[in-house]
Amino acid sequence: MICVHVRVSGLVQGVFFRAFTRDRAQELGVKGWVKNIPGGGVEAVLEGDRKKVGELLGLMKLGPTGARVSGMEIAELKCKDYEEFKIVY
Repeated sequence: MICVHVRVSGLVQGVFFRAFTRDRAQELGVKGWVKNIPGGGVEAVLEGDRKKVGELLGLMKLGPTGARVSGMEIAELKCKDYEEFKIVY
């Protein structure tokens, strides 16, 4: 089990990046949350199996159609045992 905090920069707002991340997380069984942040980026916490979190990070690096990811900052966190993956507003 691993938990990471991710900040994604680039063209990631207004392109369904949060919904894309939530849907892929749910498919992979990863828990946590995703939200837009001021300045045009997206922030997320991903918790789950190391391989599945790594897979989700790879998908986030590509993003949905229309997104252009220019950078990702990733930091490991202490796990909190999230129950689901949700979009935070």
